[in-house]
Amino acid sequence: MLLNDLVTVSRTVASTTKRTEKIALLSAALRQMRPAEVPIGVAYLSGDIRQRKIGIGYAALRAARPDGGAEQPALELIEVDGALENIAGVPAGAGSNRERLRLLRELLARATEEEQHFLARLIFGELRQGALEGIMLDAVAHAAGIPAPEIRRAFMLSGSLPAVAHAALSGGRAALAAFGVQLFRPLAPMLAQSASNVTDALSRLGEAAFEHKLDGARIQVHKADDQVRIYSRRLNEVTDAVPELVELVRRLPARELLLDGEAIALQPNGRPHDFQTTMKRFGRRLDIARLQAELPMRAFFFDCLYRDGNTLLDHSATERFVELTEAVGTPLIVPRLITAEPTAAESFMKDALSAGHEGVVAKALDAPYEAGRRGASWLKVKSATTLDLVVLAVEWGHGRRQGSLSNLHLGARDPQGGFVMLGKTFKGMTDEMLAWQTREFLARETHRDEWTVYVRPEIVVEVAFDDIQASPRYPGGLALRFARVKGYRPDKRVDEADTIDTVRALYENRRGGG
Repeated sequence: MLLNDLVTVSRTVASTTKRTEKIALLSAALRQMRPAEVPIGVAYLSGDIRQRKIGIGYAALRAARPDGGAEQPALELIEVDGALENIAGVPAGAGSNRERLRLLRELLARATEEEQHFLARLIFGELRQGALEGIMLDAVAHAAGIPAPEIRRAFMLSGSLPAVAHAALSGGRAALAAFGVQLFRPLAPMLAQSASNVTDALSRLGEAAFEHKLDGARIQVHKADDQVRIYSRRLNEVTDAVPELVELVRRLPARELLLDGEAIALQPNGRPHDFQTTMKRFGRRLDIARLQAELPMRAFFFDCLYRDGNTLLDHSATERFVELTEAVGTPLIVPRLITAEPTAAESFMKDALSAGHEGVVAKALDAPYEAGRRGASWLKVKSATTLDLVVLAVEWGHGRRQGSLSNLHLGARDPQGGFVMLGKTFKGMTDEMLAWQTREFLARETHRDEWTVYVRPEIVVEVAFDDIQASPRYPGGLALRFARVKGYRPDKRVDEADTIDTVRALYENRRGGG
């Protein structure tokens, strides 16, 4: 397939608002691709490149862009992917930047101007074409003639949409059977929806398991005999950063394990450090021994997904709780209460808050583990309502904040593509946070006006607020009241941010309409 054909599909999908039409367009494009082109095409239509990063910055891209473009489209997808692979593979050292620039210039010289623009946005993750993960999964299912739940399950187990698409379109349902639980291939974690309070959670779940919601770092732990690896919420390996947790898991009696849990740093009095302090252990690769002594980590597990050859994803939560207790023992399990009584659940939540935690997570007892989904069988309840939003732009500060980027433009994710602005906030920021966000957002600048720097939507921030109100000022018709920054969430991807649908549901629930 020519790159130009894919660019045309991307442009058409971006201009289409109906989900069914997007799926039909994507499905038709996938059927036109050769098997080797499918992983590339799926990645590009999802707004990503297979190499993730190729060591090219904005300045280099501007320097590599020719004054014009090729007159006729001739670049094929496989050629583009090969060129990006060569750029990513340039070894570090003297002259490496110059060599990457040369290779990029050669690629762009063969592209039309429209293709150049597409590649520039693709390389920097700025391609907003409406082909979100859920839509692409459905498009793959439609193109391959395979039920969508089977495609989603394969993706859940593999974490790679291009790999699943290639298997489905080249080998059909039989090829998807290869995507089972494999130790040391991390699964996309299951996520929780929000509930207003414990009574709301019980009304939706019935009798449920309530667990302390720890404000730590999500970890997924894999063990096979003495080999232990630990992965972050974003499926990056973080084993070397937490050697004490590796030793802890290595001593567990089970020969094979796949556990879901939280790593958290506790103060001497047993109360948790804030999230940013815990994350210091994951952001550095030097002085690990010193950091381990200064900021020891504890692990608390809440799910067991695989144990000694048995895959537990489809087992009920009750069954998985039993497996977890037998595998790790009660001291390593997040505090849990199973109840149908609102009074008992409320008391349990007060205990969690008094211990310094965020609140509770309520879990349906009969539900499977829905990896990679924000399932309705897990509901988080916090003392202050919070949302994970994406920063779209930042305004320069005044007075004491002169010279710092301060006022954040906050956006919820639109499931159909793009973001919906919900308001602004400059509250809750420390001096350290102001310095950090000024540096980070200037590095992501796309353009600016007199007061505002517009940025690539790459950073997720957790925002607490008092209420949601109707507002004709913003496109979504809603705005947050008294929003303040709780903290940045480097552990969360933009596609994990809360959606405008979640915000609308909270708005209706608070007004008795849901």
